[in-house]
Amino acid sequence: MFKVENLKFKYKNNKEDVIKGINFEIKEGEIFGFLGPSGAGKSTTQKIIIKILEDYQGVIKYKDVDLRSYTNEFYEEIGVSFEMPIHFSKMTAMENINFFLKLYKNNEDIERLMKRVGLWEDRNKLVGEFSKGMKIRLNLVRALLNKPKMLFLDEPTNGLDPTNAMILKEMIKEFRNNGGTVFITSHIMADIDQLCDWVAFIVNGEIKEIDSPRNLKIRYGKSVVLVEYKENDLTVSKEFPMENIGKNQEFIKLIQEKPIETIHSGETTLEDIFIKVTGVKLANEEL
Repeated sequence: MFKVENLKFKYKNNKEDVIKGINFEIKEGEIFGFLGPSGAGKSTTQKIIIKILEDYQGVIKYKDVDLRSYTNEFYEEIGVSFEMPIHFSKMTAMENINFFLKLYKNNEDIERLMKRVGLWEDRNKLVGEFSKGMKIRLNLVRALLNKPKMLFLDEPTNGLDPTNAMILKEMIKEFRNNGGTVFITSHIMADIDQLCDWVAFIVNGEIKEIDSPRNLKIRYGKSVVLVEYKENDLTVSKEFPMENIGKNQEFIKLIQEKPIETIHSGETTLEDIFIKVTGVKLANEEL
């Protein structure tokens, strides 16, 4: 869907490039995660590839055609959900949706979407009376209302309770499973791990890592097996090398003779990888 080559960008008042020659591809039908600390260049990159910022260097191709050559037909094919929901607060939810529906040629079944995110009963309520979580859910409806082929999601579950977060994640997966493509930024690593096929880490305008979450966790993790078991009414843990684990007699004897509580591989978490790659500890802020 997108191929980005040697992308560079500098704001007018800056001396240095904010984006420093990055390269990546987003394949059709995948969920691509874009991660990095605050100020790393995530938002700038997203604004460039949705044509909000255009004065960039390098080449961006959308479906093998230079992005610069697209006019308004480009917006018929994309849906965008910003982290900070943007709605007309003095209009109802349906008045908001109907306003945006008129901007597009293709329209989705809004009743179905609104029921799916649990907002149908509140469709005639002023958006100014909505909670943050309700506004976020309405944001996703707005992003999907034109039947897009490509979704851009910025912190899509931030501020949602676990139930509604799960509903939105299932909708994102279904969008992908039906042929859609997704570009997502989030500081909630569990979401990235559950959703993304590929992940890129950007630091100071440069991509430092790009791979599948699985490969990253294997590469940055320890090749060990950790066994927790009971001994004399205490929980004891012992670590074994992963290599030839099936022939490790001490490991085999342990799992045969001891009451096992848990067995874990030594793979790391995306949060740990984020810290190692970026050098920045995750916090409750926009990343």
